[in-house]
Amino acid sequence: MTSPAAPTRWEYLNAPLLIHNTKAILDNFGRDGWELVSVVPGATPENLIAFFKRPVQS
Repeated sequence: MTSPAAPTRWEYLNAPLLIHNTKAILDNFGRDGWELVSVVPGATPENLIAFFKRPVQS
């Protein structure tokens, strides 16, 4: 009999996302294993806040 798999543990990150360089910023986080979860407005119209998650690295 096999034991049930342990639930995935997540870590989270929020980071500024400048609209003039969005693709490069997202590509960099993606290369590090971060998955984009959400983007919300920042303090000014030129800035956004991106929320990421990835499985915890053991």
